[in-house]
Amino acid sequence: MATIHALNIPDELYEQLQELAKAENNSIDAQVITILQNALQAKTQPTEEERRKNVPKLLEEISRRRRRLNPADFGLPDSTELIREDRDR
Repeated sequence: MATIHALNIPDELYEQLQELAKAENNSIDAQVITILQNALQAKTQPTEEERRKNVPKLLEEISRRRRRLNPADFGLPDSTELIREDRDR
């Protein structure tokens, strides 16, 4: 595991880290790691706007996959026919 030594941390920031670590029953090192992980995850996850822009792409991908997956290819009956047969009884 790599080690990072942070130098010249302002006293006020270090006190805030101490308080937060104590409140969450963590060491300062563990708290800094948690903060860094959360910050990196937030950076790598798409924003709500980016997710909305991806919806048409996702729908197109779903449609393309559905067209490739024909139930008859797997020896399965067409559900439409099964429903029609059941209704005709």
